[in-house]
Parts: sequence; structure tokens; C-alpha cells
Amino acid sequence: MKTTYQPYIDPEYESLIERIYPPRVCIDNETYQDRTLVKADSANKHGILLEMVQFLTDLDLVISKSYISSDGGWFMDVFHVTDQLGNKLTDESLILYIQEALCANRRRGVSKELPTCLSREGRPRHVSTDHTALEIAGTDRPGLLSEISAVLFELECHVTAAMAWTHNTRAASIIYMEDGFRGGPITDPKRLAHVLEQLENVVEAHHGMGERRSVRLLAPAPGQQTHTERRLHQLMYANIDYEPCQGCNGGGAAHRNNCTKIHVFIESCEEKGYSVVNVRSRDRPKLLFDTLCALTDMQYVVFHAAVSSKGTMADQEYFIRQEDGCTLETDNERHKLTQSLIAAIERRITHGLRLDISSDNRMGLLSDLTRALRENGLSISSAEIGANGDRAVGSFYVTDASGYEANPQAIEQVRKEIGVSIVAVNKSPGWTPKTSKSPSVASISRTSSGRSINEDKPRFSLGSLFWSQLERLSNNFSSIRS
Repeated sequence: MKTTYQPYIDPEYESLIERIYPPRVCIDNETYQDRTLVKADSANKHGILLEMVQFLTDLDLVISKSYISSDGGWFMDVFHVTDQLGNKLTDESLILYIQEALCANRRRGVSKELPTCLSREGRPRHVSTDHTALEIAGTDRPGLLSEISAVLFELECHVTAAMAWTHNTRAASIIYMEDGFRGGPITDPKRLAHVLEQLENVVEAHHGMGERRSVRLLAPAPGQQTHTERRLHQLMYANIDYEPCQGCNGGGAAHRNNCTKIHVFIESCEEKGYSVVNVRSRDRPKLLFDTLCALTDMQYVVFHAAVSSKGTMADQEYFIRQEDGCTLETDNERHKLTQSLIAAIERRITHGLRLDISSDNRMGLLSDLTRALRENGLSISSAEIGANGDRAVGSFYVTDASGYEANPQAIEQVRKEIGVSIVAVNKSPGWTPKTSKSPSVASISRTSSGRSINEDKPRFSLGSLFWSQLERLSNNFSSIRS
């Protein structure tokens, strides 16, 4: 392992530098007619790039280009962004919010309310400081969510939001809940211990001897927020879901340019003391965010980077070192980073039919919904649901228990049984279901939503557990979705 030595910098000095040279954020709407430039520079710290991308991603902004440099203890970045419709940002309240929040994010974290133009449904974004959080990770097993949600209902715990992913037979979910009758977080130590014990019993019953699993209950901790999706990445990584991952490393440049699989190449830039990571994959929403999660949580520091996409494919190049100044020299280090990047990209790839639901917010809704899905032979590969006032909204990706396209009659039966409004039924982007004798999804689309919209591999899923150099890439930029 090759080490690049760096001077020791006292943390108090870093804080002093931030006070002398506070962060600066400029919103430029004059340079381009079709996009907005978000320019940021400040004293550097580990993770600042991820923080900014995370913030812009949570505003549902599309990052079409980005140049990143952080050598010499100073961070400078330019993001080219649009809204989801491809328009530049014109709302003054949104522009002011971005400027203020990105500056505040370096010191205290974002605390201001979203501007009116960004009011959204109650989807989970950050660990809430108002609710108790339940984290579950383990093997993907059918029926587990149904039992967990039933236990929470019996223990008078009201689920306010939840998000879950499955990948490579592993599953992770985060559920936010409150006291079912008094409201607010559950803080009594005895009750928390009892709830945890019951949940551990359920999870243990679905795992064999030696199978990796974890259950945690976390009380609200003001000032210690963790982004929900980043935390899911951490849970899946700890669950070693990356081990089976294999990218496509065959062929030359011509092959890579025509292949739609994930390519990861790691090289050494000995002249500058960097490891150079090149990633090529299909473009999709939040791709940049997911890649940076993997690099940051594995303690790699991004010194320079450039990202771009052309057509449906995205290219990312990063000049990195480990936090201790070391570069990647061993095959094992390169292999693990390659697997982890592939896993981070794959986790958000959805499988199945997407059900967008809306329902009255009530205690036991999650229990009823997961029970109905299980009893009608439907498995959930990923899910996101949350409360917004007296309404609960969410999206579920479902297949049948064997990974085939879900039977539309089963979906309609779920709607009838629990009284939820299935406002849309769409296929996952790029997903090709196994051949099945089930009726076409078009019929259920017309029945439930009055429309049919076509949105990567089917698999036996959560099954009711719920849920670059820089110059080289300076041309031919189009859209990489954050």
C-alpha cells in the first residue's frame, strides 16, 4: 500500500478556517439558458461532497454536470442542475433556500422549512428527531414484514414512515414510529426493551443458525441525523450484500461504450498519488448520490471528479485516496471497492410493478397492507411510504412470490380488501419479467388508474418483509441524474 504523507491539521484550526472563510454559494442563471449553475466553495472536510449532492437530490433536482476539486484543503464545485421537467430554477424562494441551506449545512445542518414550491408527500428523507426508528437487516424472507408490522400494531406502535430495499437475497429496512395513542416518540426504556425483544423474536424465527441479522431501536437524537437512504446503504454494506456482485470488465473501449452493464475500473495515478476510479453504468435517478455513499462510507476522500452521461449511459471518474492518505495498491482493496460500487448502484434498481398508493393515515395500515399482499401471493422488492397529515402515500414494487409479473387480479383484490387507492400501476424501468401466464398488467392499469404507463431482473424478494482525468470528461455532457 502506497502512502502519501500529509501534514497534521488540528480540528480547532479547521473550525477557525471555516469562521474566517465561511462557505460561499452562488446561484447562476445567466450563463446558460437551459440550466442553473450551483457554485459552491468552502473549507474542505470529509463528506462535504456527499452532503451537497444529498441536499440537491432531496430537492428532486437533476444534476446534469459536475466538476469537483478539493486539493489544498479547499473545496470547489459547480453543479449544473434542472428540475425534474428539465427546466432551470426560477423560483426565488427555492434559490434563496439552496443558498442558505448549503451554507448552514457546513455548520449546523439544514434546519429551515422547505419553501412552498417544494411541499411534498410524506416520504422519509432523514432520520426523524420526532420518532423512534427501527432498523432491520438480514436475509430476505417472505412474510417477515407482515409479522413485524402485526407485532408493532399489537404493541400500539404507529408506523409513520418506512423505506426498504432488497439486494442479493439480503434486505434492509428503516421504520419510523410513534406512540399509537399519545403520539410522539417512544422513550420509556422498559417499553422500548419489550418492543425490541418481541421484534428480535420475529426476526430470529425467520433466520437460521449463523445467518447474519440485526434489529435496532433508536430513540430520537437531535443533532445526530442520518439520511435514511444513506443509512440503508450502510445497513446493506454491513450485511455484506456486495459479495456476489460482478461487473462487466471484458473487452476494450468499444465494448464498454456499447455494453449496458456496470463497468468499474481502478487505476493508479502515481505522478499525483491518486487512485483513479472509473464507473460506467446505466443512468438513473440518484446514481451520483449512491456512488458517493459507497466511497464516503468506505473512508475514501474524493479530491477531483467529473460526471457525465450520454444517452442512457452515465460515466463517473473519481481521483481518490483513503482518509489516511493511502492509495489502493492491493488486488483485495480494488476488488472490494469494485464490488461495493456495483452493489451501491444495483440496490436502487427496481424489480416488478410499481404500485403508487394513497390511503387514510391510520394505525395498523402497514400491517393490513402487508398482510393483504402476502395473502394474495405478492412479494415486495422495495418500498417507500410515509404520512402527510391525515393521508399516507407510498410506492411499492411487487412481483409474485417466484419473481413473475404480478397478477393484476391479486392487485385489485388487495385494493378491495384494505380500501387503499392504487393511483398508478407501472413497470419498473428496464425490467423484463419472467414469462408468466398471468393476465397483462394493462388490464389492472385501466381498472385502477385509468391509464397504462410503461416505466432489472426479477427475483424472489423481500417477500412481504417489505421493502473522471477531469478534462477527459469535459465534453459531451448531458444528464446524470443525482
